[in-house]
Amino acid sequence: MCEVFISASPESYESRTRSVRLHGVITSIRLENLHWEVLEEIGARDGLSVTQLIERLYDELVQARGAVGNFASFLRVSALRYMALQARQRIPADLAVPIRSLDASQVLQDLPASWARAPQRLGL
Repeated sequence: MCEVFISASPESYESRTRSVRLHGVITSIRLENLHWEVLEEIGARDGLSVTQLIERLYDELVQARGAVGNFASFLRVSALRYMALQARQRIPADLAVPIRSLDASQVLQDLPASWARAPQRLGL
């Protein structure tokens, strides 16, 4: 069993820090290289750079939740969730299909209870 996991390239779990500007404020985000790669893929599907994707995720998280706790952890979970949704065939493996073109309610239908989102603010 462990071979599936331990055969990962050590580079994939090395951390890298990137400085990003969120509405004029520069902040540093430290993630493992594999997370950065997944975020790059997500952004590319919709024609966004990683920085643009991060800014959009930040804005939508603030709008939905009102506050941002551990944003780096949120980004890790977003990358993991993307991969898990692909594995469950909720998000097409075809990278030419933009995420924005998907019906979110269909993608999120019948997921495990632990994946459920908390009630959202502002009717989102």
